[in-house]
Amino acid sequence: MNVLVTGGAGYIGSHLLRALESAGHTPIVYDNLTKGHRQSVADAKLIVGDITDGRKLRSAMDENKIELVIHLAALADVADSIEKPDEYFRCNTIGTMTLLEAMRDCGAERMVFSSTAAVYGRPKRTSIEENDPFDPINPYGASKVCTELMLRAYAEAYGLGSVSLRYFNVAGADPTGEIGEDHDPETHLVPLILQVALGTRQKVRIFGDDYDTPDGTCIRDYIHVCDLAQAHIAAVEAIEPARTKVYNLGNGEGFSVKQVIAAARRVTGHDIPAEVAPRRPGDPPRLVASWKRAAAELGWCPKYPQLETIISHAWAWHEAHPTGYAQ
Repeated sequence: MNVLVTGGAGYIGSHLLRALESAGHTPIVYDNLTKGHRQSVADAKLIVGDITDGRKLRSAMDENKIELVIHLAALADVADSIEKPDEYFRCNTIGTMTLLEAMRDCGAERMVFSSTAAVYGRPKRTSIEENDPFDPINPYGASKVCTELMLRAYAEAYGLGSVSLRYFNVAGADPTGEIGEDHDPETHLVPLILQVALGTRQKVRIFGDDYDTPDGTCIRDYIHVCDLAQAHIAAVEAIEPARTKVYNLGNGEGFSVKQVIAAARRVTGHDIPAEVAPRRPGDPPRLVASWKRAAAELGWCPKYPQLETIISHAWAWHEAHPTGYAQ
C-alpha cells in the first residue's frame, strides 16, 4: 500500500519509514525539512512541501496513488507554543484541515494521526486512560484536541476512518544506530542529557524541583521510538470506515527528571552536571499512560520498556553522531 507520511523526515517519521517498509508498505515522505533531515529518509521518496500547501498535497497524493495518510507533521514544543500560539494553530490545526480537504479531493479515506498526552492537561488520576476528558493547558495540546475533534466530524460527515495515537514521551533510537534524534534547537530531555555526557553542553537544567512528586521533579512515561513505530503499523490495520479510534502509547511506568538523569549517568559513565531552574509554564507534574486498550485492540506492547535500554540506544546514536546528521 502507498502511504503518505507527513513529517516523515523527522525523528519519529524516520523510524516509522523503516517499520512501514518492513511491513510491506511503500512510504512516500512529505516534509518541509524545517525540522526533518533529508538524510534520514534513506531510499524513500521525498516530496518537499508544507502541510498548509493544499495544491502540493493534492499533487503528491494523486501522483503517488495514496491510499492512507500517516500525519506526523506538526510543531511540538510546549513552551514555544505558549509564546507563539498563532504558529501552532496555523500549522497543527489549519494545516491538518488543509490535509483533510486534500484527502477528500483525492479519495484517500484513512488516516493515522500523531496526537499527544498533552490533550489531557493535568490528569485527575495517575494512570491516564483514553476516555479521560480533554483539558489541555497549552496551545500545543489544544491544537491536537482541535484535530481529534475534526477527525470525529469528518468520520460522521464524510466517512473518514482514523486512528489517533496519543504519544507520551518518545525517546531512544533504532538499535542499529543508523538513525536517531537530531533537533535544532534540541528541547527533549534525553538528548539534552546525552549532549552533556558528550561534552557539547555544560549541564542539563531541571525545570522545577517543587512539584507534588516523590523527588519534586516532573514524572513522564517514556516510550521507545521503535515501539511507537510498530504501534503505527498495528493502527494501519485497525482503521475502519467512518470510525475514529484513540489509543495511548506509553509503557505504563513514570520516571522523574532526576531518575532519567541518574539512569543516563549509569549508561554513559559520565557525571552529567544538572542545575535546578524555574518551572516552565504549561508543564503538568505527572503524565503516565495506561496502554491497556492498545494491548487489547491492537495487540501491541512495548518491546523496549526499560528506561536504561531506551537511553542506551539513544546514547549509541549520539556517540556515533555527536553533531547529528550534519556529520
